[in-house]
Amino acid sequence: MSLPSGPERTSVLVTGGSGFIGRPAVRAFRDQGFPVTVVDRVPYETTDEGIRVVVGDLRDAATREAAVTAETAGIVHLAALTSVLKSVERPAETFTENVAVTHELLELARRREVPQFVMASTNAVVGDVGTSTITVDLPPRPLTPYGATKAACEMLLSGYSGAYGMTTCALRFTNVYGPGMSHKDSFVPRMMRAALAGEGVRVYGTGEQRRDLVHVDDVVRAILLAFESKYSGRAIVGAGHSVSVLEMVETVREVTGAELPVEHVAAPAGEMPAVLADISASAETIGFTPAISLADGLATAWKYFSELD
Repeated sequence: MSLPSGPERTSVLVTGGSGFIGRPAVRAFRDQGFPVTVVDRVPYETTDEGIRVVVGDLRDAATREAAVTAETAGIVHLAALTSVLKSVERPAETFTENVAVTHELLELARRREVPQFVMASTNAVVGDVGTSTITVDLPPRPLTPYGATKAACEMLLSGYSGAYGMTTCALRFTNVYGPGMSHKDSFVPRMMRAALAGEGVRVYGTGEQRRDLVHVDDVVRAILLAFESKYSGRAIVGAGHSVSVLEMVETVREVTGAELPVEHVAAPAGEMPAVLADISASAETIGFTPAISLADGLATAWKYFSELD
């Protein structure tokens, strides 16, 4: 993998580097030979001398100043408030954590002439499209503060690219799953915990609603590809096909051997009937196609949960 700038700029800054996607992203950049700076509120424990750790809150100027240096070749911005429910409960905090922090990082990158900025985004920017296919060119119509903040961040990236020539790329992830989700409360980790405990899972409505699940290793590969391609714009990162919630349950049963009985409960307001994502453009723009099947990916998640203390 080639470096995006001259020899004086060799380091990649990964915000949220202690997180679910951040940790494997840091490892992947190190495997490619990049020195990495991790900035996170949670300490990143490592003995790797090629990893510099900044522990702090990105809302604080001192943390940002310590993280972005003259050696920074690019920023991979994964830190964010990502809970839709929390964004509804705390919209002002979500704006600060997502939009204000992203703007401050972009501005610091501009002042320090960091040439590249890759950011985690979401298909929530387009809102509920029913059973229509989500494409990268759909106009943003977010229905939650979380989706709105990510749409705003995408506009900021576009503006900084157009005005200052910075290479900026927003990667719209679908439902990411895989090892490292012990602290998450999304459907895959709930199924894993239930399988371990011999319990059942609650399923909203009929369970026929469809979701696109993409493995964290595929997501990390997409981040590396976006960084390498130096593509400015937006790209959807997903599996490219969707499965129903009941199909997810059945696949987990096959992977774990658990009975995993289902209790159907009323769906909350705003539950989307389907997430059908067209990822074909991502193959052209950043060279991304997913490699991990749902069964194989869920097997890695099951192994991870089974080995937790």
